[in-house]
Amino acid sequence: MTRYDAVEATAYRVAREISLTGLSSWREVLAPYLSTVGTVLDLGAGTGLFTRAFGEWFPGVTVVAVEPSSSMREASGLPMLAGDAGSIPLPDASVDVVWMSTVIHHVPDLAAAGAELRRVLRPGGVVVLRSLFRERHQGIGLFRFFPEAVRALSGFPTVAEVASGMGFEVERLEPVAQVTASSLAEKAETVRWEADTLLRSLSAEEFERGRALLLEAAAVETGPVIDHLDLVVLNTVGGV
Repeated sequence: MTRYDAVEATAYRVAREISLTGLSSWREVLAPYLSTVGTVLDLGAGTGLFTRAFGEWFPGVTVVAVEPSSSMREASGLPMLAGDAGSIPLPDASVDVVWMSTVIHHVPDLAAAGAELRRVLRPGGVVVLRSLFRERHQGIGLFRFFPEAVRALSGFPTVAEVASGMGFEVERLEPVAQVTASSLAEKAETVRWEADTLLRSLSAEEFERGRALLLEAAAVETGPVIDHLDLVVLNTVGGV
């Protein structure tokens, strides 16, 4: 899994974190899976956005955050364990839900990750992903201004590749709308090359050209920026 340095971790908080109001649609779709369970593993917790969100949204749930990057853990200001999808520092059968937000494309060995997830999950537990997949990117407005960033999707898995690679079955798949920014002007102020896997595929010239297009649009367009990421719920094969 990717380990962000201190500069990238700071940029991530500026560019990638979304308000809980903007994420309210995620609260609704996650409630059936998280509101009544005991322990949720926030795997690849980053700067702790969803660790904090789950604590507010589902106060009866214990959230354990695991993050490989020491810089991200420090930037979060939250208690976090060092670890990644291939080496989770938790006992067997200790969590009810594994949550992974915009993480799965950073996992180099899906089979090893799948084995670890099955190890830490209790019987009947599920893996819940919030992610962008190679074949499902039409809901991301970023590509309107940075069309060259599409090439970075070659390194992203498909939904089928994730499920089969980890040895799980897809129980649910649907796009979820979120308010990524209050306006294009806000988006233009916070966009950072170093904070986004897609943007890091761009040359300096491509990034500046895209940012200029974004600023031009922000001067005339109002209203919130709405993007769609996929919710994927994975069950162990056979539901065991």
